[in-house]
Amino acid sequence: MARKPLCFVLMPFGIKSAGGDKPINFDAVYTDFIKPAVEEAGLEPIRADEEQAGGIIHKPMFERLVLCEYAIADLTTANANVFYELGVRHAAKPRTTVLLFAEGQGRLPFDVAPLRAMPYSIGVKGGPTKKKEAIKGLVTKLKAARKNVDKDSPLFQLIDEYPEIKLAHEKTDVFREQVAYAEELKAKLRKARKLGRDAIYEVELSLGELDDEEAGVIVDLFLSYRSVEAWPDMIRMFDRIDVALRATILLREQYAFALNRNGDGDLAESVLLELIDQRGPSSETYGLLGRVYKDRWDAAKAENKEAKAKGYLKKAIEAYRKGFEADWRDAYPGINALTLMHVADPADVRITQLRAVVEYAVKRKIANGAADYWDHATLLELAVLGKDQHASNAQLAELLPHVREVWEPKTTAKNLGFVMDALPGDSKDRIWIKEIIEQLLES
Repeated sequence: MARKPLCFVLMPFGIKSAGGDKPINFDAVYTDFIKPAVEEAGLEPIRADEEQAGGIIHKPMFERLVLCEYAIADLTTANANVFYELGVRHAAKPRTTVLLFAEGQGRLPFDVAPLRAMPYSIGVKGGPTKKKEAIKGLVTKLKAARKNVDKDSPLFQLIDEYPEIKLAHEKTDVFREQVAYAEELKAKLRKARKLGRDAIYEVELSLGELDDEEAGVIVDLFLSYRSVEAWPDMIRMFDRIDVALRATILLREQYAFALNRNGDGDLAESVLLELIDQRGPSSETYGLLGRVYKDRWDAAKAENKEAKAKGYLKKAIEAYRKGFEADWRDAYPGINALTLMHVADPADVRITQLRAVVEYAVKRKIANGAADYWDHATLLELAVLGKDQHASNAQLAELLPHVREVWEPKTTAKNLGFVMDALPGDSKDRIWIKEIIEQLLES
């Protein structure tokens, strides 16, 4: 009988928590999902064993990682051993490595998020669900790996002549030239941002195909368009960049941001909900989703559709609250939830508690020296919500030097406008709040 090609499986063992809403039984994942799929693909599975002395990977492990024709790595839980083994595999083999992760069990770390990984679902008991569908998907991946000539190792993809590369003088010079090229482009973009959208577009035209450019340059270009509110350019550009980079959380979030600002809230909502479903909750993703619902509330309010407006206001508050609960250190979704709760019902019993947590979070961040525009904007909104004119003017003075992009003070002004509009028509607080709004818009 002909020998079947070996497939080495890198994954955690036993029952582990992955940061999601339920633990995962990785032994069941292997026996009920991965192993049957490997065998159906015509391969022989070998699972990484636990015979390690003091956590040191032994010689047979290295041999399997380097010599096995195929490998599967389950990235769920960001297990240290799995990631080390995956690094060894990617350094040794240009192709035939398939990546997996359990849906809804925390984000993939930044370094591997752009890599193409297959999601699978977990049931309430921690074992795999939709097993037939999952097995079929993995079989397809493995069969494609057997035929595919494309490289799946980032090292082999990104570095020419790897692993034959030598640390010769000419190679280091090439590397220095590439770094200098990227820095030169970034300097051009810094200058272009001050001149406006057309100047940024001129820089883009000077580039070749966007999917051939260094990732840092692409992200800088993408966010440069954001800085001048060039939403259509962000949307256009998103479709032109490399698929792997397009799959990153940062790019998908900012794409949704641009879609919503450009008037396509439905697609923005779809992108964000899919991201939450695939990568789990985060303060940024839920914060952007809250903005989608807040804009819908504002539009319905302007059309005097009271019931519809009330529904969207509730959805916006809940999205922002979920964002703040995902990461208490990020005050941005917290202050948005708090502001909208004041608008919806100033007597809401949750306001006092939420305010205390938001205020503590932002003050700790500022004390740690990591503050940005949004942190100072949060303190301004807190002062306005507290109807403290003196503190509000003081926070405005602190805020204005931190403005980076033209849309930032516009967003803060709009939030303060919601607060002002919710006050009685004869309230004296409306006068000084309006003055602050005007100064924000002028900045």
